[in-house]
Amino acid sequence: MKVLVIPDVHLKPQMFRQAADLMDTGKADRAVCLMDILDDWDREYDIALYEETYDEAIRFALEFLDTAWCYGNHDLSYFWHCLESGYSSMASATVQRKLLELRRTVPEDHPIQFVQKIDNVLFSHGGVLNYFVEEYVPKSKYHDVDAVVEEINKLGRIEMWNDMSPIWLRPQRPGIRLYKPRKLLQVVGHTPMNEITREKNLISTDVFSTYRDGRPIGTQEFLLLDTVTWEYVGVK
Repeated sequence: MKVLVIPDVHLKPQMFRQAADLMDTGKADRAVCLMDILDDWDREYDIALYEETYDEAIRFALEFLDTAWCYGNHDLSYFWHCLESGYSSMASATVQRKLLELRRTVPEDHPIQFVQKIDNVLFSHGGVLNYFVEEYVPKSKYHDVDAVVEEINKLGRIEMWNDMSPIWLRPQRPGIRLYKPRKLLQVVGHTPMNEITREKNLISTDVFSTYRDGRPIGTQEFLLLDTVTWEYVGVK
């Protein structure tokens, strides 16, 4: 299956319009969004931009109903009332309302999750750490990938709001062992990159983030991935 990955959005509504145009070309069978839809440098008071970005996300969800959505730490910080960098108290009510609207928009059989699995590829905002699986998934289910994903998606704030979880992990750091690295490819956002990068069984896609002055950090490309062969390209 060909999948178009929308990495961290951070108040860039045009990303959803660009992704929709790419989907309309037929290059991808479905999309995956790694979310962090909100928060960006010095935008705490731009409530209209928060609204616009969520409206574009909802419009995309309505047009491409089988899109897989993965919660990011910024999305959940408002839902769980967990303060972090970039959090806007002014936009809090708007975010909670629009996130609930997005959750109601996606089909019941494609809910927003921490981790999504397509073929032998795991998609999440930060990555699925082997230690995290060992800590929170029963040992009897460790080798059943579908069961592991199901168990992780049942967890809540207490388990997820830490640096090892799939919404916070920085798997690019040395010494990180991901879950089943010989069997599974993992696709993540969360950590700004200069370009889409594959390191062993990890593809990092956050190439739309910017410096505080607005300069782009990365190439501003979307990952187009074959989930069977694991071949990929960046597309604009």
